[in-house]
Amino acid sequence: MSTGMEQLYQQLILDHAKHPAHRGAQDAYDVEVHHVNPTCGDEVTLRVRLDAGEAGGSGPVIGELTWTGQGCSISQASASVMSQAVSGRSVTDALALSADFRELMDSRGVLPEKFEGDALDESLEDAVAFVGVARYPARIKCALLGWAAMKDAVAQAAAATTTTQQEEGR
Repeated sequence: MSTGMEQLYQQLILDHAKHPAHRGAQDAYDVEVHHVNPTCGDEVTLRVRLDAGEAGGSGPVIGELTWTGQGCSISQASASVMSQAVSGRSVTDALALSADFRELMDSRGVLPEKFEGDALDESLEDAVAFVGVARYPARIKCALLGWAAMKDAVAQAAAATTTTQQEEGR
Protein backbone atom coordinates (compact mmCIF):
# COMPACT_ATOMS: atom_id res chain seq x y z
CA MET A 1 0.00 0.00 0.00
CA SER A 2 1.32 3.37 -0.91
CA THR A 3 2.22 5.92 1.71
CA GLY A 4 -0.40 8.25 0.25
CA MET A 5 -3.14 5.67 0.81
CA GLU A 6 -1.92 4.98 4.35
CA GLN A 7 -2.07 8.70 5.13
CA LEU A 8 -5.56 8.91 3.66
CA TYR A 9 -6.69 5.95 5.79
CA GLN A 10 -5.08 7.41 8.93
CA GLN A 11 -6.91 10.69 8.30
CA LEU A 12 -10.18 8.81 7.80
CA ILE A 13 -9.71 7.05 11.16
CA LEU A 14 -8.94 10.35 12.90
CA ASP A 15 -11.98 12.00 11.29
CA HIS A 16 -14.27 9.24 12.55
CA ALA A 17 -12.71 9.43 16.03
CA LYS A 18 -13.25 13.20 16.18
CA HIS A 19 -16.68 13.23 14.53
CA PRO A 20 -18.21 9.82 15.21
CA ALA A 21 -21.32 8.70 13.38
CA HIS A 22 -24.35 7.41 15.27
CA ARG A 23 -22.82 8.29 18.62
CA GLY A 24 -25.43 8.68 21.33
CA ALA A 25 -28.00 6.59 23.15
CA GLN A 26 -31.36 6.20 21.43
CA ASP A 27 -34.43 5.93 23.64
CA ALA A 28 -36.21 3.20 21.67
CA TYR A 29 -34.16 0.04 21.36
CA ASP A 30 -34.54 -3.73 21.54
CA VAL A 31 -31.17 -4.59 23.09
CA GLU A 32 -28.29 -2.82 24.79
CA VAL A 33 -24.88 -4.47 25.11
CA HIS A 34 -21.68 -3.31 26.75
CA HIS A 35 -18.31 -4.61 25.59
CA VAL A 36 -14.88 -3.92 27.03
CA ASN A 37 -11.44 -4.60 25.63
CA PRO A 38 -9.64 -5.71 28.80
CA THR A 39 -6.19 -5.33 27.25
CA CYS A 40 -6.45 -1.56 26.87
CA GLY A 41 -9.70 -0.48 28.57
CA ASP A 42 -11.72 0.51 25.48
CA GLU A 43 -15.46 0.41 26.09
CA VAL A 44 -18.50 0.46 23.82
CA THR A 45 -22.15 0.44 24.84
CA LEU A 46 -24.38 -0.20 21.87
CA ARG A 47 -28.15 -0.04 21.45
CA VAL A 48 -29.93 -1.57 18.49
CA ARG A 49 -33.50 -1.70 17.27
CA LEU A 50 -34.45 -4.19 14.58
CA ASP A 51 -37.27 -3.54 12.12
CA ALA A 52 -39.13 -6.19 10.20
CA GLY A 53 -37.65 -6.69 6.78
CA GLU A 54 -39.60 -6.59 3.57
CA ALA A 55 -41.68 -9.63 2.68
CA GLY A 56 -39.50 -12.02 0.72
CA GLY A 57 -36.41 -10.11 1.83
CA SER A 58 -33.47 -11.32 3.84
CA GLY A 59 -35.07 -10.91 7.28
CA PRO A 60 -34.94 -8.20 9.94
CA VAL A 61 -33.21 -4.91 9.25
CA ILE A 62 -31.11 -2.82 11.63
CA GLY A 63 -33.58 0.03 12.04
CA GLU A 64 -31.44 2.10 14.38
CA LEU A 65 -28.07 1.57 16.00
CA THR A 66 -26.36 4.01 18.34
CA TRP A 67 -23.35 3.69 20.57
CA THR A 68 -21.39 5.44 23.26
CA GLY A 69 -17.92 4.63 24.43
CA GLN A 70 -14.49 5.65 25.43
CA GLY A 71 -11.05 4.53 24.44
CA CYS A 72 -8.43 4.91 21.77
CA SER A 73 -9.03 6.52 18.39
CA ILE A 74 -9.02 3.13 16.67
CA SER A 75 -11.79 1.65 18.83
CA GLN A 76 -13.99 4.74 18.64
CA ALA A 77 -13.43 5.27 14.91
CA SER A 78 -14.12 1.62 14.19
CA ALA A 79 -17.42 1.79 16.11
CA SER A 80 -18.31 4.88 14.08
CA VAL A 81 -17.46 3.20 10.78
CA MET A 82 -19.34 0.04 11.78
CA SER A 83 -22.46 2.01 12.71
CA GLN A 84 -22.47 3.77 9.33
CA ALA A 85 -21.87 0.55 7.45
CA VAL A 86 -24.60 -1.57 9.06
CA SER A 87 -27.42 0.91 9.78
CA GLY A 88 -30.37 0.17 7.51
CA ARG A 89 -28.95 -3.15 6.33
CA SER A 90 -30.44 -6.55 6.93
CA VAL A 91 -29.02 -8.47 9.87
CA THR A 92 -27.73 -11.04 7.39
CA ASP A 93 -25.84 -8.38 5.43
CA ALA A 94 -24.50 -6.75 8.63
CA LEU A 95 -23.16 -10.06 9.90
CA ALA A 96 -21.56 -10.79 6.51
CA LEU A 97 -19.92 -7.36 6.60
CA SER A 98 -18.69 -8.08 10.11
CA ALA A 99 -17.19 -11.37 8.90
CA ASP A 100 -15.42 -9.50 6.07
CA PHE A 101 -14.04 -6.97 8.56
CA ARG A 102 -12.84 -9.81 10.80
CA GLU A 103 -11.13 -11.41 7.79
CA LEU A 104 -9.48 -8.07 7.03
CA MET A 105 -8.22 -7.84 10.63
CA ASP A 106 -6.91 -11.42 10.47
CA SER A 107 -4.95 -10.61 7.31
CA ARG A 108 -1.99 -9.09 9.16
CA GLY A 109 -2.02 -6.27 6.64
CA VAL A 110 -1.91 -8.50 3.55
CA LEU A 111 -5.19 -8.15 1.72
CA PRO A 112 -7.05 -11.39 1.10
CA GLU A 113 -7.66 -12.05 -2.62
CA LYS A 114 -11.39 -11.41 -2.33
CA PHE A 115 -10.63 -7.79 -1.46
CA GLU A 116 -8.38 -7.13 -4.46
CA GLY A 117 -9.35 -4.19 -6.66
CA ASP A 118 -12.53 -2.30 -5.91
CA ALA A 119 -14.13 -5.18 -3.99
CA LEU A 120 -12.63 -3.95 -0.74
CA ASP A 121 -14.01 -0.43 -1.04
CA GLU A 122 -17.40 -1.65 -2.23
CA SER A 123 -17.97 -4.16 0.53
CA LEU A 124 -16.39 -2.45 3.53
CA GLU A 125 -16.74 1.26 2.66
CA ASP A 126 -14.78 3.33 5.23
CA ALA A 127 -13.81 0.16 7.13
CA VAL A 128 -11.11 -0.30 4.50
CA ALA A 129 -9.15 2.37 6.37
CA PHE A 130 -8.36 -0.18 9.08
CA VAL A 131 -6.29 -2.42 6.81
CA GLY A 132 -3.11 -0.92 8.28
CA VAL A 133 -4.30 -1.69 11.82
CA ALA A 134 -4.19 -5.40 10.95
CA ARG A 135 -0.39 -5.23 11.00
CA TYR A 136 -0.43 -4.48 14.74
CA PRO A 137 -1.88 -7.44 16.68
CA ALA A 138 -2.24 -5.41 19.87
CA ARG A 139 -4.60 -2.99 18.07
CA ILE A 140 -6.79 -5.54 16.32
CA LYS A 141 -8.99 -6.03 19.40
CA CYS A 142 -9.48 -2.26 19.51
CA ALA A 143 -10.76 -2.28 15.92
CA LEU A 144 -12.99 -5.31 16.49
CA LEU A 145 -14.67 -4.07 19.69
CA GLY A 146 -17.61 -2.22 18.10
CA TRP A 147 -18.14 -4.97 15.54
CA ALA A 148 -18.27 -7.62 18.28
CA ALA A 149 -20.79 -5.50 20.17
CA MET A 150 -22.93 -5.18 17.03
CA LYS A 151 -22.86 -8.96 16.45
CA ASP A 152 -23.86 -9.60 20.06
CA ALA A 153 -26.65 -6.99 19.99
CA VAL A 154 -28.26 -8.13 16.73
CA ALA A 155 -28.07 -11.79 17.82
CA GLN A 156 -29.84 -10.95 21.08
CA ALA A 157 -32.39 -8.71 19.32
CA ALA A 158 -33.11 -11.34 16.65
CA ALA A 159 -33.56 -14.02 19.32
CA ALA A 160 -35.90 -11.76 21.30
CA THR A 161 -37.92 -10.99 18.16
CA THR A 162 -38.23 -14.69 17.33
CA THR A 163 -39.36 -15.51 20.88
CA THR A 164 -41.94 -12.71 20.82
CA GLN A 165 -43.29 -13.84 17.46
CA GLN A 166 -43.57 -17.45 18.72
CA GLU A 167 -45.40 -16.29 21.83
CA GLU A 168 -47.81 -14.27 19.70
CA GLY A 169 -48.39 -17.27 17.40
CA ARG A 170 -47.00 -15.63 14.29
